[in-house]
Amino acid sequence: MKVNQLSLTDGAWCDMVSSIELDPSIFLLFISPTFQEKQELISSLKKQYPNSTIIGCSTAGEISGVNVNDDSVSLTAIELEKTPHTLQVVEVSSMDQSFDAGVQLAKKFDAENLKHVLVLSDGLNVNGADLVEGLRDVLPNTSITGGLAGDSGDFTETFIVANDEIRNKTIAAIGFYGEQLQVGYSSKGGWDSFGIDRLVTKSDKNVLYELDGLPALELYKSFLGENAKNLPSSGLLFPLSMRVNDHDIPVVRTILGINEEDQSLTFAGNIPEGAYVRLMKANIDRLIDGAGDSAKGAFKTSKENSQLAILISCVGRRFVLKQLVEEEVEVVQDIVGEKSKITGFYSYGEIAPFGKFSPCELHNQTMTITTLSEC
Repeated sequence: MKVNQLSLTDGAWCDMVSSIELDPSIFLLFISPTFQEKQELISSLKKQYPNSTIIGCSTAGEISGVNVNDDSVSLTAIELEKTPHTLQVVEVSSMDQSFDAGVQLAKKFDAENLKHVLVLSDGLNVNGADLVEGLRDVLPNTSITGGLAGDSGDFTETFIVANDEIRNKTIAAIGFYGEQLQVGYSSKGGWDSFGIDRLVTKSDKNVLYELDGLPALELYKSFLGENAKNLPSSGLLFPLSMRVNDHDIPVVRTILGINEEDQSLTFAGNIPEGAYVRLMKANIDRLIDGAGDSAKGAFKTSKENSQLAILISCVGRRFVLKQLVEEEVEVVQDIVGEKSKITGFYSYGEIAPFGKFSPCELHNQTMTITTLSEC
């Protein structure tokens, strides 16, 4: 595997793209919604490299090396020397089709020798938890990682790139085949739980109505105090830790919206009835340590040193870390080593197992890392 990485800005990308020396099998494009020349860039790549696969999405921040940027494109050209791959795409017309879309997408791949699936999804029109469940239903023995597209924290419109098209209400995925590709993956958070467990007594998919028989929004506001007046944006700072069974590793759920009329909270992932939740708060040092733990976990699931590390971190982490956000990328670089290229984006949901022997899950507020190398 050979990797070339570029950080592009409007009006200054043409010569840089033309200077790519390898023969790319895949282009990964993580694109700011404010980058004006995205269609021109994609058309240029397809014209210059007609045999290359292009996949990407909009972001809430672009990761290129140890830098976190806005208004840019993090472009990664990957030349696979031993690993076949295919790109598959499905559309969704409504969020309640997310499970079926995951099943449909998974069935498009030839399961024989399928090593790994990297999936990028619309971040606002897809239920990420249902999508993952659908993918996992068809491909229970295949590792799956990826994330939900962002739009700079505006929560207005996200998009997916699939070859020469820019589309919303779309899910795209690349399937990698064969044993020559070594894949590592992990997802860790670093948030602190506090308070008592609360029972989810009424919910519908990702909409939470009641906790312990009490209106969810009213109870949540009582936790937040002065921060309640800034909802829903302040909800990014106070996610919920959720577990369905006592033996489950808790997953994190982030608030996307509130409804004063029915006192409900809408989350980025499902909150099933009968689950237990606890409030969480940020500790900056622990968030950065969590990114390092994710890098260490990715190493444990891979047999080779990383040649490329794909980082998908939650927009909520970026809001908390603020000017320290690059520190969580730097700690990953320290662990994967300088020989490994780093790319990625800030997302509206992260897709990965916790580790080697865990099922794939939708996460919020985590740093998810996928490492790739050929042996």
